[in-house]
Amino acid sequence: MEFAFDATFFAMIGLFIFLALVVYLKVPGMMAKSLDDRADQIRNELSEAKRLREEAQHLLAEYQRKRKEAEAEAAHIVAAAEREAEMLTAEAKKKTEEFVANRTAVSEQKIKQAEADAMKAVRSAAVDLAIAAAENVLAKKADTKVQSELFSDAVGHVKSRLN
Repeated sequence: MEFAFDATFFAMIGLFIFLALVVYLKVPGMMAKSLDDRADQIRNELSEAKRLREEAQHLLAEYQRKRKEAEAEAAHIVAAAEREAEMLTAEAKKKTEEFVANRTAVSEQKIKQAEADAMKAVRSAAVDLAIAAAENVLAKKADTKVQSELFSDAVGHVKSRLN
């Protein structure tokens, strides 16, 4: 049996030497260590991503809670503003009614005063007219002697009232 040293034999010898060299240089260990390092790095990145996701969910929940609180506070502020507006409206209505009532009372008082003034003016005019009529009647019926007696009597009456 004869072995022929052909190219296949040398290729196989080269392969064995290459594999022995790879094992001798600990390439499989380096590859395993590199793969393990890469797996650890991926695990760390996944745990970091998970931590970030949980933190993001926590922040989202906190912001949603704050948003609900802000909405509740806004609703409270709106309700307070509505109550205040109603109160101001009622107060303005009351003041308007009081103003109208006061103006009505003042107007009625002015009307009564005007009526009283008119009545005084009418009475004064009636007295003046009666005096003028009495003067005319007395002047026609009374002579000078009666007139001077009446005048003296009236002057004496006025003087007695002044004292």
